[in-house]
Amino acid sequence: MPGPGPSRRSRDTMTTVSETVVNEDDRELVALGYVPSFKREFSNLATISFAFSIMGLCSSISTTFNTPLLTGGPASVVWCWILGACMCFTLGSSIAEIVSAFPTCGGLYSASAYLTPTKYRARVGWLVGWLNILGQIAGISSTEFGLSNMIWAAVVVGKDGDYEITQGKVVGLFAGLLVVHGLLNMLATRYLASFSKSFVFINLGATFIIIIVLLATTGRDNMHPADYVFGSAGVVNQTGGWNTGLAFLFGLLSVQWTMTDYDATAHISEEVRRAAYAAPSAIFIAVIGTGLIGWLFNIVLVLCSGPLENLPGASGNAVLEIMNLRMGKTGALILWVFVCLTAFFVVQTALQAASRTIYAFSRDHGLPDAGYFGHNSEWTNTPLRAIALTTLVSFLPGLLDLASPIAANAMFSLCAMALDLSYIIPIFLRRVLQNHPEVMFKPGPFYMGDGLLGAVVNWVCIFWTLFVVVIFSFPTVLPVTKENMNYASVITVGVMVLAFAWYIIDGHRHYHGPQSNIPLPAYSAGPSIPEINSADRDHKSKLDKEDLA
Repeated sequence: MPGPGPSRRSRDTMTTVSETVVNEDDRELVALGYVPSFKREFSNLATISFAFSIMGLCSSISTTFNTPLLTGGPASVVWCWILGACMCFTLGSSIAEIVSAFPTCGGLYSASAYLTPTKYRARVGWLVGWLNILGQIAGISSTEFGLSNMIWAAVVVGKDGDYEITQGKVVGLFAGLLVVHGLLNMLATRYLASFSKSFVFINLGATFIIIIVLLATTGRDNMHPADYVFGSAGVVNQTGGWNTGLAFLFGLLSVQWTMTDYDATAHISEEVRRAAYAAPSAIFIAVIGTGLIGWLFNIVLVLCSGPLENLPGASGNAVLEIMNLRMGKTGALILWVFVCLTAFFVVQTALQAASRTIYAFSRDHGLPDAGYFGHNSEWTNTPLRAIALTTLVSFLPGLLDLASPIAANAMFSLCAMALDLSYIIPIFLRRVLQNHPEVMFKPGPFYMGDGLLGAVVNWVCIFWTLFVVVIFSFPTVLPVTKENMNYASVITVGVMVLAFAWYIIDGHRHYHGPQSNIPLPAYSAGPSIPEINSADRDHKSKLDKEDLA
């Protein structure tokens, strides 16, 4: 006979605790100058799952594995991953520190306003906002594009190579998948949170199962020696003319693209309970987990990969060809379903995060829409207009594939370049200007301090990001033609130039940096957030002390 359920007093106590947590989060949001507009339905598990899902792990590696393997060789796959993962750990930690201090759906875009003197606040916010939006849109497009290719690759394997994939088929499936993701993101927050909880188990479960099955189905005689996996025998320059060192470093694209969009968890922070704790913790855990497990996954893939000249095979996807070689067609296709499902989850979370960024930017009048896209639906408590706009705009980069499949790969570099540049700007400002009288940096619960540790971590991630941005600007093969040109740097610089031209012509009229939307007399003049931040946060601290008493 089952025991008695919780008493009414216990249920009331649990309800009170839950409401207290939400009230504290909302007070913090009010202290940052915003009216709470979302329901906080994301628990710790859902938030961690969201952070893991945005990186994708097995699906993201499967999407980008060809680049390091076919430019620098197998050793580039292995060593560039762990090198990049260590550097991404410094970037993730620096981002987590800022997210903990400023838990709003604007993420690092909003934080940049707090960390900038008044004179430059609007221009810095404008730059970071557009870079972040560009990177997130490129991330959605590149992942959806990768998923479309992965599905068609499975069709080729299923038909034993007797199937032709055309650019029209890839783009058509890409567009259909985007529509599905747009519709799913229009669900209420409680459904999105429930949906997100399962992501991490499928993501990690699929990765570990593939690792185990590959090792079990590959005989010792068929495994590559250590020198091929880790040593000089695995350095194979296939770029057509670049020096071997640069060819080797092209392998960084896989890890930098996989382990990016760290601040996606920040963009849902207004939907997260105990956001100042949960969001940075989720980022920190996901970066460590993805880095270490991803390295193991890459090592096993190279170990079991077979002859390099047979890759990427008829399907065009080296990971699927390796699985097909070792597991057989049936086993490979069954597990490939879960890899594709993981990629589906990546787009689901990425589109949710990007729509919240556009919502926040519109809320601050960064778009010439009079705040139209900064509106939450009363029906779902989610920004349906921003979701629709994000879905529509994300379709545009996919059209590159109709012009050139090689040029379309620029989406992957573009995502990493634009997002990482938008990250290091507020990190630089936090490190250099934190003691400026007009900058109000109040550390959150996740704080590395002002000592040597925090300084080293911040500066390492800044210089590393500038280094990889240069690497990702190069075309990966020679000779360079209009078909294989890497357009990532051109697009990034072009967007920055157009954004500032727009700001000079018209943007400065409606955008003055993040603005409070609290409808109180004290805010009727529309002060910028940092100007009201100190008083509100002091008021919050007083309320917290009264609650404890």
